[in-house]
Amino acid sequence: MNTSGTSPLWRRTGVAVACAAALGTTAAVAPAVAGAANNFRGSLHLLLSGKGAPFADASAKLTLVGHGNASTAVLVVHGVDPAQAGRTFGAHLHSGPCVDGVGSAAGPHYNHTGQPPTTISDQTEIWLDFTVDDQGSANAVAHVPFVPTPGQRSVVIHERATAANGTAGDRLACLPVEW
Repeated sequence: MNTSGTSPLWRRTGVAVACAAALGTTAAVAPAVAGAANNFRGSLHLLLSGKGAPFADASAKLTLVGHGNASTAVLVVHGVDPAQAGRTFGAHLHSGPCVDGVGSAAGPHYNHTGQPPTTISDQTEIWLDFTVDDQGSANAVAHVPFVPTPGQRSVVIHERATAANGTAGDRLACLPVEW
């Protein structure tokens, strides 16, 4: 379930302190296990010429914390064109890597249910939709009942908010996520 920092579920998980602390740490690459915070940060890779322009100067950080058989992901984005203020973009953990200009390289959404047929929801995938503020920044939090397996992955930013069926339009930019 995607949650904001004020959600009762978010406060009850006890992970808020770990994620907040992790946002100030340096990058680390480690297994996503209970108590471990994985931090991935950097400039966003542009995937679609023209449409990805709002993210040309943007950077992002993903913090992924495993706790038991669940995880919490926190995405923070800075440097988005402030003209996008108020606009919501879809963002998801994908199963493949970032390759500049090649959105398809990121593969499909990372889906905890495995091989087809898969169940598509904010409980089987990590959805991190965000709304850009007046300063060109945004953040999102997702709490899911699984821990993603290690691999070469990415967080892909899409042109629209995520629909119930998991679609969110063209792939605009991405952040490499590998552990």
